[in-house]
Amino acid sequence: MEQSFAEIIESNLGNYLAQAWDIEKPPIFGSLVEVETNNKKIYGIVTSVATKSIDSTHYPFIYKKTEEELKRDQPQIFEFLKTIFNVSIIGYSENNSKIYYQIPDSAVKIHTFVKKCEPEVERVVYSQTNFLYVLFSNNIDNIDELLLVILSNLNNKKLISQKYIENFCYDFSLLSGNDYKRLKLFLKRVQNIF
Repeated sequence: MEQSFAEIIESNLGNYLAQAWDIEKPPIFGSLVEVETNNKKIYGIVTSVATKSIDSTHYPFIYKKTEEELKRDQPQIFEFLKTIFNVSIIGYSENNSKIYYQIPDSAVKIHTFVKKCEPEVERVVYSQTNFLYVLFSNNIDNIDELLLVILSNLNNKKLISQKYIENFCYDFSLLSGNDYKRLKLFLKRVQNIF
């Protein structure tokens, strides 16, 4: 539990919504997270992060004060905020075996704890580009941005090679329907990462 930082509040087969225990410590967009349930480790990628009011009928007011001033003068307002994030499931492993790049056969249970993946787990999960198919099947609105963030993070951690990038871009091309304009723009942006 020491690495856990959030709890699932909504779940379906391919995605889940979780709430961070600390509104000031959300996961990073594009980060890899995992949950454990029924002898399975389920891996997912953070696809959106938002901080909002706990009560959907009330919105935060503006005070024209800095965060430090608000914490000093109005500390109670932070008790009415929550940070939530969506996770797109990309695969799972059973009993610490190989990774299956597909959604599991049942949804993750509500109140399951979410934790960040260790660097070694990240290296293994991203060792292949098979996760891309699962991501594309989830109809993520900002998928190109998400993929660029993932590539940038992997590059910063020295987890990818030139061959990996070529395979990644080839799979992206196929999964995006060989959309030439989209691919050209995506490749141009990929070059800026390296």
